[in-house]
Amino acid sequence: MPRPTALRPLLLALPAALLLACSSEPPDTHPDKPVTQRRDAFKAMLRSTEPMSTMLKDRRFDADRFASLADQLAAVRETPWKHFGADTNYPPTKARPAVWEKPDEFERRRSEFISATDRLLAAASARSEAQARSALAAVQDSCKACHNDFRR
Repeated sequence: MPRPTALRPLLLALPAALLLACSSEPPDTHPDKPVTQRRDAFKAMLRSTEPMSTMLKDRRFDADRFASLADQLAAVRETPWKHFGADTNYPPTKARPAVWEKPDEFERRRSEFISATDRLLAAASARSEAQARSALAAVQDSCKACHNDFRR
């Protein structure tokens, strides 16, 4: 029978082993980490769109803040797309194979998103809450349509 002190290192390591075993997502092992980079780019976009959405939902439209957030979104809107190379369809991606199987459709969705963000910038410049509301909804619809087709 093992001595209690001999079991101590095993007992101390057990929680860490369980956490690793329960991790639902494998690490991004690609040297350039494109999956991580595109995920981070999408999160950067959310850091702009979520406050805009909250501002409109709460009926606390601040034209200057909204314009600043729209500018931030425009500054990062091209970032994720360059990280969808041919060799980037591996775990932990949440992209569907359709990204690579239907590149023209994926490009069409990307273009729709860019156009929607252009309309958002124009609405922000107009300083109109109604225009901002409509333009942000178009951006969100563009994101949702792409997610429906290309994200798990």
